[in-house]
Amino acid sequence: MKKILVKTQMKNYPIFIGRNILKQFDKYQKKYLKSTNKILIISTNNIPSKYLNGLKKNIKKINVYTAILPDGEKVKDNYYLLKIMDLLSKYNFSREDCVVALGGGVVGDLSGYAASIYKRGLKFVQIPTTLLSQVDSAVGGKTGINNRYGKNIIGTFFQPNFVFIDTNTLDTLPKREMSAGFAEILKYSLILDKKFFNWLYTNGHVILKNQNKNIISKAIHKSCKLKSLVVRKDEFENNYRAVLNFGHTFAHAIETATNYSKKIIHGEAVLIGMMVASRLSNHLGYLKNKDLNAIKDLYKKLKLNFKYKKFVTSKNINNIFKIMLNDKKSFKNKTKIILLKKIGQSFIKETTLDNSFMPLIKKDVKNGNY
Repeated sequence: MKKILVKTQMKNYPIFIGRNILKQFDKYQKKYLKSTNKILIISTNNIPSKYLNGLKKNIKKINVYTAILPDGEKVKDNYYLLKIMDLLSKYNFSREDCVVALGGGVVGDLSGYAASIYKRGLKFVQIPTTLLSQVDSAVGGKTGINNRYGKNIIGTFFQPNFVFIDTNTLDTLPKREMSAGFAEILKYSLILDKKFFNWLYTNGHVILKNQNKNIISKAIHKSCKLKSLVVRKDEFENNYRAVLNFGHTFAHAIETATNYSKKIIHGEAVLIGMMVASRLSNHLGYLKNKDLNAIKDLYKKLKLNFKYKKFVTSKNINNIFKIMLNDKKSFKNKTKIILLKKIGQSFIKETTLDNSFMPLIKKDVKNGNY
């Protein structure tokens, strides 16, 4: 088992990474949830029952309740939030009691938000079961729900008491979800670590095919480590942490425009968004052709999609831009965009959509080759 200590202003907490570690939950429960008498496990109906049953079996001397939600981004809304609030009220949870998120990023975001606002804060544990949530949403303390105006518009910063990453949960993960998770892993290399990018160029196919748990664990550990360092510097995203949104402004707009449907899932949208942001970095004179071509080569080698013709057309392009203007990083008519100077080095640029994304995307749509 590997351990990373995340240090923040709110609290310091550990991330545990290993195979078949769910059966050790009671050991860490005793250490990090000493005064807890009740646990609400929030999960979804697509999570194999063996993970939920295995977790419940290894929670000792605590009353355990469960909330099983439908699968998909659409549960990140007020309706399901209030259902969770009602359960916590029904069973009279105190501030010493705990919400455990067992599932992907949607479950973690919703559960964390519920834990942060019920009685102004309960204990909270993240047990991410998808590659994407293991390397991204489970780490850093961002919680939230969506509305019709955008993704994660409503939310809080709320750090968990600990994060439990059992790589065995990836054994049942569909190929599409592995690719979605790889998007966030690739992001860390593009914005922070060129050596990691080169390593992914060599080992990416192994991760995508879910062939070698040692390599996958190394990628998870490296990603969590890189993210934890960014979070430590800027927990509340006042400035520097925004680099973690590389590729996300356009990605979130696509997700919102498609009504958070299964037409495109978060990681797939991020893959598109990162390629657009890389091309924009090159177009604006920051990223050299050599580095842009290296990024394109990796996409092609690993067969990662960066085409977005199915999601952005001349009919909805103005709505896409409207959603992008409503992004959390926007203020008045300006927005903070994340660009690359080179592979492994990113920066934040305050500009307008008119002077950044709009011309490039309009040109793509006009040419029809995108």
